Amino acid sequence: MEIHGLHHVALPCADLERSRRFYREILGLTEIPRPALPVAGAWFQVGANQELHLVVGDAQATFRISKGLDTNDIHFALRVTSYRQALEALKAQGYREDMSPDDPMGIRTSMRVGYPQIYVLDPDRNVIEINAVGAD
Repeated sequence: MEIHGLHHVALPCADLERSRRFYREILGLTEIPRPALPVAGAWFQVGANQELHLVVGDAQATFRISKGLDTNDIHFALRVTSYRQALEALKAQGYREDMSPDDPMGIRTSMRVGYPQIYVLDPDRNVIEINAVGAD
């Protein structure tokens, strides 16, 4: 088997319109056409060849209902061109580093792996890492 790359990440969501707004307005992703499927959802373009798929979950979905921002938990990472611009954009939307890890508007930053990382939660408490090559 020869793997060419990661095609998409699929995440459960409870409120599709709320999640669409987060991924469009907070992260700036572009929504792309999605085939007619038996479950509601939305697809977003991430970079040139990757996608994010939101799937409306049911009672069987794996939601992180009460868990706070845990950087060691399951997450996906987005690479940005400017760490500083990403951090400033999130702060302009009301995200803050001094918030409790349980607060959905909290930001956690780190340099522990050798490049700068920002962690946030989406509306369904899915963990998202945003990173850059350097701290510019």
